[in-house]
Amino acid sequence: MRAKISYAITAAVLVVYFVLVGSRGVMLIQSGTVLTVTFGVAVLILPVIGLWFLWKNTQFVRRANALAAQLDAEGGLPVDELKRTPSGRIDRDSADEVFARRKAETQAAPDDWRSWFRLAVAYHDARDTPRARKAMQRAIALHDGKTVEA
Repeated sequence: MRAKISYAITAAVLVVYFVLVGSRGVMLIQSGTVLTVTFGVAVLILPVIGLWFLWKNTQFVRRANALAAQLDAEGGLPVDELKRTPSGRIDRDSADEVFARRKAETQAAPDDWRSWFRLAVAYHDARDTPRARKAMQRAIALHDGKTVEA
């Protein structure tokens, strides 16, 4: 729940920032000179890109959460079996061991979104965020019935 609240606050702050930047862009355009209009249009592009990125990220998070809820309802959500250091951090060897099992499961069933979801969690636990995101995107695509390239 704490992560959802943090995400909502961050998204709200970003939207306020985009509105402020956008208003400055409009003010520059209203000045009417060639230079200020050019800068105003350039400034307006930044909030558009930011809003697009925020929207795509929010869609990704919602879809991943929906998969987690479905997997939890099926009883297939991965169990946290990782060893932790005294400070609470995940033990690297433990994460690597679980990752190896999840990777083998995914190789055995490459068209099963559930195995890709569990692999994404294992990547995340191993602190490999880019691969975790790609694995989760693949799980989402497979769940949605979209064709996925290898």
